[in-house]
Amino acid sequence: MESVGKLEEEALKRKERLKNLKRKQEAANDGADQKADVIPKPVFRNYRPESEEIQESALEEVKPADVEAEVSSQLEMMKAPIVIEEIDIANLAPRKPDWDLKRDVSKKLEKLERRTQKAIAELIRDRLKAGQDDILQAVNVASAAIAAGSKDDEE
Repeated sequence: MESVGKLEEEALKRKERLKNLKRKQEAANDGADQKADVIPKPVFRNYRPESEEIQESALEEVKPADVEAEVSSQLEMMKAPIVIEEIDIANLAPRKPDWDLKRDVSKKLEKLERRTQKAIAELIRDRLKAGQDDILQAVNVASAAIAAGSKDDEE
């Protein structure tokens, strides 16, 4: 029975807290509504342009007829078709027709060049180990292979 009494007391306390919270929220909302009704006054500042041309033009009065004339002239200019007198086809086309192919293949060619150099170095080492040729002849063969590869690249 004591536990039931405690539970009821806690429930009453909870209800009191909820009522207090509701009152606080309503008071806050009423205050917010009152603040929303008050419109802040704008602050106007006088900005003076630094350049003399702008200062002079700002002082002049603008007449509605002037504005209408300016707008109508702008609209007439927009109605006229834009004519391009001359198109230089050489500037539009790439200098070489295969530039994109070279660009795409250049990375693969770099890898192949490194592999080729490694393969040549391995061949030279193998020949030196086997004792088939002397060092000078092996170096001459490698330099000839590189020269032949560079000639193929130029063509």
